[in-house]
Amino acid sequence: MEQDNKSNHWYHLIAGDTENVKSSEIHITPVLRHFFGMLPAEPRCKYCNSPFSGFAGKMLAPFGYKPSNMSTSLCMNCEYKAKEEGGGGELDISMLFADIRGSTTLAEGMRPGEFSKHIQRFYAESTKVLVRSDALIDKLIGDEVAAFYPPGFAGKDHPKKAIQAAIDLLKVTGHEDPDGPWLPVGVGLNYGEAYVGVVGAKEGLKDLTILGDSVNTTARLASLAGPGEILVSESISNEANYPTENLEKRELKLKGKSEAINVSVIKINA
Repeated sequence: MEQDNKSNHWYHLIAGDTENVKSSEIHITPVLRHFFGMLPAEPRCKYCNSPFSGFAGKMLAPFGYKPSNMSTSLCMNCEYKAKEEGGGGELDISMLFADIRGSTTLAEGMRPGEFSKHIQRFYAESTKVLVRSDALIDKLIGDEVAAFYPPGFAGKDHPKKAIQAAIDLLKVTGHEDPDGPWLPVGVGLNYGEAYVGVVGAKEGLKDLTILGDSVNTTARLASLAGPGEILVSESISNEANYPTENLEKRELKLKGKSEAINVSVIKINA
């Protein structure tokens, strides 16, 4: 995919090609970025080097140098700047989609306020898990959470991190509890090429997101996963070198796909 020269630095960053991220292309001066890097505090923004903890982190937070809603590896200022400048590119990433199973039935049996508390708790717990795994959170919407793992943020072992995050997500929603989960969740995992970057109107709302066939496949896997199930595509299990010999196998026909997809099923239950 041909890149816009002005926004190449964003693509290099998410791809892990930090040698080509030039200080002069970042919204802060090279001197300030160097100064931020010298402050002894971790974690920090991978874009501008601003620290998020310690005395320096507390001092800088009111000025927007605090973790963004997408990741603890990106500050609010840099997320905003990336959205304003636009750009992105195609690269291989790991993807995780988690769906609440039977959310319509759950909502019917609860008061709206009670159901909203369950959704808020789901968002909070899943966000903690995903942030710890170095994911970028794409969206929290309705009964679904979507996240992706670009190598520039999650490292080369991002397929392994995505699988472990899926397992941890089902654990925190109670699928190991003898009394059953406090919220039934299914997860889809996939690895493949996607567009990672900014979409939206030139003068209007913009968002950092992921697009492509592999993304759609991940979403459909999540929609087919039962409570306490993780549907793991062959592509991500191969990339992670994850042992699937003893796991249940399924051949799934996905809507809009001409060929069936083979998955392994990780089950988390009491």
